[in-house]
Amino acid sequence: MTADPVFRNARLVTMAGEGMGIIERGAVVVAGGRIVFAGAENDLPTGLAANEIIDCEGRIVTPGLIDCHTHLVFGGNRAREFEMRLDGAGYEEIARAGGGILSTVRATRAASEDELVASALPRLDALMSEGVTTVEIKSGYGLTVADEAKTLRAARRLGTLRSVSVLTTALGAHAVPPEFAGRSGDYIDHVIAEQLPALVAENLADAVDAFSEGIAFSPEEVDRLFTAARRMGLPVKLHADQLSNLHGAALAARHGALSADHLEYTDAEGAAAMARAGTVAVLLPGAFYFLREKQLPPISAFRAAGTRMALATDCNPGSSPLTSPLLTMNMAATLFRMTVRECLAGFTREAARALGKLGEVGTLEAGKWADLAIWSVESPAELVYRMGFNPLHQRIRRGQ
Repeated sequence: MTADPVFRNARLVTMAGEGMGIIERGAVVVAGGRIVFAGAENDLPTGLAANEIIDCEGRIVTPGLIDCHTHLVFGGNRAREFEMRLDGAGYEEIARAGGGILSTVRATRAASEDELVASALPRLDALMSEGVTTVEIKSGYGLTVADEAKTLRAARRLGTLRSVSVLTTALGAHAVPPEFAGRSGDYIDHVIAEQLPALVAENLADAVDAFSEGIAFSPEEVDRLFTAARRMGLPVKLHADQLSNLHGAALAARHGALSADHLEYTDAEGAAAMARAGTVAVLLPGAFYFLREKQLPPISAFRAAGTRMALATDCNPGSSPLTSPLLTMNMAATLFRMTVRECLAGFTREAARALGKLGEVGTLEAGKWADLAIWSVESPAELVYRMGFNPLHQRIRRGQ
């Protein structure tokens, strides 16, 4: 066998199986951009010829990190709105001043595709600098056929400008746009009849998402949308139970959703339904922190039910302007009391599962893409424990 390259003298954190899969003196053999061996050095294949050998010098090697829930492409920012809240302004005052999600909609509609790409690149670079090799990017700030397509084209372009795998999600059902004010059902009809077919025709969407909440779309409206999306061959995921329990977790499970995300108000029945359906719980501590929420997601119910838990930055301008997976893991540990194993799995194995890509990425196993993160730390716990510190030594995507 000829390999290119071989990473040796590594402390592997493979994330295979249910634990962290630690191999103290390990090696990863790559050929054609994929892993052909990940295990103990003593078990390296015989007759191995390597074009390049990289000595990891005892560093920890994990799978490349996966950010499975972001709104990375948007126009403008909401810093002024943030400042107004700190000065005591309420929701109505901010809305009258042009703030809120519709301010991002206006800025996104006004921006060109090139401008959206240019503004998103620094955010993507920040994620990549902390070991991210796969990122999901949602639309949802355009809310017209043309602007949703523009957003998703910009997201696709990011994957051509950087060495990163980009998966796109159509989130037209993010908010009711001003031209449909008071007519959320009519807007869902528009998304089904016009937005989704146009995005599918241009191959711009890998999945469909929606926001089910009192301030957004009802479970009945989401049910119609998801039924239509699945008829079009698109997997679904759901912003669910963030501000109240509308039983979004169970709704997502009924549609076999890849994930349900946020989930602060999910009950034990919703957790069990997700576990049965294989729907991953994507937890977003950045939004919990930024919004100063009090209702913790039901971690114990997820554990008891066997619901898989992933983590993500939820990078967005209004509720989680966060581009650090490392800080996200620390937040999950300190705020949600998740374990080191759960946090690392949340940004690797379970994040891959939440994107339907566990067969390709998320663990260090033969047959998967050689997406690695090499860290200058003594133990995996350091990746969760430290704040404001980036110990990434090298990021490898598809062996390069």
